[in-house]
Amino acid sequence: MYNGIINIHKEAGFTSHDVVAKMRGILRQKKIGHTGTLDPQATGVLPVCLGSGTKLCDMLTDRDKEYVAELLLGVTTDTQDTTGQVLSECSVTCGEAQVRQAAESFVGAYDQVPPMYSALKVDGKKLYELARAGKEVERSARRVEIKELEILDIQLPVVKMRVVCSKGTYIRTLCADIGEKLGCGGTMQRLVRTRVGGFGLEDAITLAQLEQLRDANRVGEVVLAVDAVFAECPALHVQEAFERLLDNGNAIETGQTAEQVQYAEGEFVRFYRADGSFAGVYAYRQEKQRYQPVKMFLER
Repeated sequence: MYNGIINIHKEAGFTSHDVVAKMRGILRQKKIGHTGTLDPQATGVLPVCLGSGTKLCDMLTDRDKEYVAELLLGVTTDTQDTTGQVLSECSVTCGEAQVRQAAESFVGAYDQVPPMYSALKVDGKKLYELARAGKEVERSARRVEIKELEILDIQLPVVKMRVVCSKGTYIRTLCADIGEKLGCGGTMQRLVRTRVGGFGLEDAITLAQLEQLRDANRVGEVVLAVDAVFAECPALHVQEAFERLLDNGNAIETGQTAEQVQYAEGEFVRFYRADGSFAGVYAYRQEKQRYQPVKMFLER
């Protein structure tokens, strides 16, 4: 069984669940999970976790994401992208300067109302299920953050932009909001996710390429080790005499590590056994002068 992460380049037409299902067949392994959905129309980076790496799914979902999107002004749809039914069409009379000003005004934190066509649940039902049944329910706005927004090209009515955003941001809703601010409406016509945390599009592989690697017995070449996700965190090794504490997922005292150092309160640290095998991520607690487990990866 493979343990780690593979950076998949999701192609159009596949849901994130489709990718997982296909990878289970390709790798002949059940324990596989993705790190955040991409709409079927969207393409790009989809880190997929394998084996013990599935414990990373929630942690990777929290990472910042980068997209390249195309906004089509003058059109609104029920899905906020061009796959939906057209609700309105309007001539686009604004100029490039107005477009830039409107788009860049969303940089920073803003309250975004999730779209009806989304997997969020209200009273136990997914919003897209209600939408398909012709029902629309009130949704509470959620605070999201647009960390960067760069206009790459304007060929009205199409605006191409690069967006770096926080977890939970809907780019098609951002497109609709920009269109609404301009008074002509807008919908998303194309979306490519170019980065999730440290995973970039330039390193992603397609499902077809993964299948070729499997046939050549070379899948291991593209499986990123779990601890590599935490490469920015300092590393500590437990003394051999205290390895049983690590293997049981117990707290580690500062005097039980090979390196006699202390870190800031709450700082994440990678913990390794004396033989160099990775065991888990811990957080330092100054008051007790010890490291508390955050997430354990005990499979060797």
